[in-house]
Amino acid sequence: MASHRRLRANLLLLAAAAIWGFAFVAQWVGADVVSPFTFNSVRFGMGALVLAVIIVVRDAKRGVSQEKRALATKAVIWPGLICGAVLALAVGFQQAAMPESSAGNAAFLTALYIVLVPILGVFLGWKLEWHVVVGMIACTVGLYLICITDVFTIAVSDLLLLGAAVLFAVQIHVVDRYGTRLSALRFATSQFIGCALVSAVLAFIFDAAPFQHLELAIIPLAYGGICSVGIAYTLQVLGQRDALPSHAALIMSTEAIFGGIAGALLLGENMGLRGYSGASLMIAGIVISQLGSMKHSS
Repeated sequence: MASHRRLRANLLLLAAAAIWGFAFVAQWVGADVVSPFTFNSVRFGMGALVLAVIIVVRDAKRGVSQEKRALATKAVIWPGLICGAVLALAVGFQQAAMPESSAGNAAFLTALYIVLVPILGVFLGWKLEWHVVVGMIACTVGLYLICITDVFTIAVSDLLLLGAAVLFAVQIHVVDRYGTRLSALRFATSQFIGCALVSAVLAFIFDAAPFQHLELAIIPLAYGGICSVGIAYTLQVLGQRDALPSHAALIMSTEAIFGGIAGALLLGENMGLRGYSGASLMIAGIVISQLGSMKHSS
């Protein structure tokens, strides 16, 4: 029975990773017509709405009292808003890079956050183990092959994506700090609301056309909001109940692979031998960086 639950959990996480991977195509298409912070504000607002509906239905089925609902909701407000602010910057950098990047590139560079989490953890007292160091070296070489041209230059879009990866790693640490004792779905909803609100403010400051041309990106916004933010996160929450933590990290890292596949199938992207070699090294680095946690969790 336990093995059946674990298999189901792994399949749910794989589905979430696939949805996230294909979301890079939606983001790339949306970036062509809607300004970055506007796009993120709308899609995270839609995702928050989806999760809010799920919470209401779930509470009703479980018979949760009004008092418990109020207490659980109150507890997530400020932590969620703080995490949402960090998330807004991360997805803002990512979306701003899309017009000059590709869905595949964005997927692989963003996946670097999985290695950066333990690297940043050193500043919080974590011990940096050998497998993380080896994984980081492999990812660095992979990044070089993907980002650095023959004349030793790196595109601004790549720098933005690397910045997004760092911010995603920071956001994971913030979630770990505030969210472990809170209602997972409520905390996520609060975080998405915070991201939507901060992105809205940044849209009026930085976007060339804030909250305009939304009708031209209905499908990318719907996919990015309902599927990528709302549904995929719910699948992640359900999957991580029964999955081993190390297995969950590895399965969710396949988001990068699905992003590359989506870019090739739907957009006709080709990263070339150099780019695919770098992507392969990054995948190897991500897997190697998780070896110690796999041993610990088995």
